[in-house]
Amino acid sequence: MRVNSLLFSLCVLLASCQSVPKTNEYVVIAGNSVVADSVWNKVAQTLKDKHQAAFLIYQTKPEEVLPQLQQIRPRYVAIVEKPENLGRDYVIALNQMSRKVDSDIYADFLWGIITGYDAAAAMKMVNNSTEPLVLKDAIASITELSSGKWFDRFGWIDDRKMGLWGEKASKDDTIVSYQLPMKKMKLRYTMSHGNYKDVERMMVDPRDAMQTFYDLYEKYNPDLVVTAAHATERNLEMPFSLGNIKPKNGVLYMDFPDGPKDLKESGKRRVYLPIGNCLIANMNNTRDCMAAAWMNSANAATMVGYVVTTWHGRNGWGGLKYLVTNPGRYSVAEAFFMNQQDFVHQLNEWSPKFMTMQYPYDSQNEFAEAPQLIMDSIGIQPTKDQVGFFHDRDVLAYYGDPKWNVRLQEIPEETDFTVASEVKGKKCIITITTKENFSLERMKGDKFKQEHVLDLPFSYFFPQRLNNPRLAAGQNWNVALDENFLLVYNADFEPGKTYTVELDID
Repeated sequence: MRVNSLLFSLCVLLASCQSVPKTNEYVVIAGNSVVADSVWNKVAQTLKDKHQAAFLIYQTKPEEVLPQLQQIRPRYVAIVEKPENLGRDYVIALNQMSRKVDSDIYADFLWGIITGYDAAAAMKMVNNSTEPLVLKDAIASITELSSGKWFDRFGWIDDRKMGLWGEKASKDDTIVSYQLPMKKMKLRYTMSHGNYKDVERMMVDPRDAMQTFYDLYEKYNPDLVVTAAHATERNLEMPFSLGNIKPKNGVLYMDFPDGPKDLKESGKRRVYLPIGNCLIANMNNTRDCMAAAWMNSANAATMVGYVVTTWHGRNGWGGLKYLVTNPGRYSVAEAFFMNQQDFVHQLNEWSPKFMTMQYPYDSQNEFAEAPQLIMDSIGIQPTKDQVGFFHDRDVLAYYGDPKWNVRLQEIPEETDFTVASEVKGKKCIITITTKENFSLERMKGDKFKQEHVLDLPFSYFFPQRLNNPRLAAGQNWNVALDENFLLVYNADFEPGKTYTVELDID
C-alpha cells in the first residue's frame, strides 16, 4: 500500500508540474482526493472535456497551482472538490487567490466550486449547467423582490411584515397579497439556571408560515430561490424565526411540529441565492449541511452565499443588485463578479491596506477588534461601511460552473441602453447608446437595497478578455478597469445620446 501511495503522489506531482498551455480560457482544478477517486475524478474529467479546459491538480490546497494559473491566465476556473474538504477558510483562500494572477487588486478570473452531497450530485451540477437557462419562475423570503416584475410566476413570504405573503400565477397577472392570521401564541423563554418563562403574544402560527412557503415552493417549482433571515450550516429559518428547513441525508425537509415533510421536488434545475443568510454556504467540511442538500435534492446547479455570519451584506446584496437591476445583461456569475470588483475598488480607494489585512473572523469580539485593526494599520476611525466592506471581502462562496449562461429574463421596457465594443488594432472602443426612455436612476440601481449598497456605476463585462486595457489619453472618465470589465463612476448619461469610452490595449 505504501508503494502504491508513493506512486500516486509522484503521478500527481508530475501532473501538476507538466507543461500547460500558455493561454486557455477555462481551467479545471481538482484536489488529490478527487483524482484518486475514480467516481469523483470522472466529474472533473467531464467538466474538463466540456470546456476543453486545462487540468491542474493540487495536493493540499488550490494555491499550489497559482504559478500555472499565472502562466495560463484563464478567464474561468472551476474547482472540483469533495464537501469534506470544503469550509470557510477554503473559500476565503479561493477569493484571495483569484486576485493573485497579476499585480493589480482585481479578481483575474470568475471561479466556482463543483461539489455535492456525493459524486452523483456533483456530476448533476456539471450536466445541469451545460444548456443555458433563463430564470422566469421564482420564490423568495425577502420583501425586495415582492413586485415580482422579473418573473412570469412568483411567490414570496415577507421578511418585513409578519405573515404577509403574495403571488402571481402567470406572466400577465399582477401580484396579489395576503395576510396570515395573527393568533395569541404561548412562547417559552429559557432563563438563567435552567428556569423558563411562558409569555403570550400575538403572532403568526409557525405552522401557517411553514406551510405557506412549502406550498409556494411546490406550486411555482422555481428556477430561482432567494432567501434571507437567520440560518446556519444546518438550518434555514423562515422570516421571524417561524420554523425551519433542515437537511437530512442530502434531502431538504420542512421541520413541521407534527413531523417533517421533504420539500417536493420536480427535478428542475435551479439557482439558489441565500443572499441575506449567515453561514448557509459554509459546507463546514461535511456533506451533512444545507449547501450540499440544496445542490442534491433541490437540484441547485448554482448557489451563492456566505460562509460566515453576515451583518453588512455588501457582497451578497450587491451581487443581487447587479443581477436584478441589469436583468438579462449579466449571467449570475458575471453579476457577482462585477459587484466584487466594484466594492474591491472602493476598498482600495479608502486605502490599499484594506486589500492585505486579514479580518478577525475567529474573534469573539470582532466588532471591536476589526475597527481597532483598521485604526492600527491605516490610522483612521473607520466607518460602518469600511468595516463592513472589509468583513465581506472574501467570504462569499460561488458553487457551480462560472461559465454557465444562466440569467434573468430581460424586462423590455427597462432595457433602455445598449453597449457595444469593437477592437481596432491596439484600441478598444466601447459605445453606450441611451434610448429616449433611459433612466439614470435605474442604471444606478433604482435604490434597490440602498441601506447595504449605494448607487452602482455604469458597468460592462467585456465579451472577451482584453490585453492590458487602460484609459486612452484625453478621456475624462473615472473608471475601474481590468482585462475583464469596465466600471465608470461618473457616467451621468442622458436620454437619447451616445457615449464612447476609448481604451488602449496591447
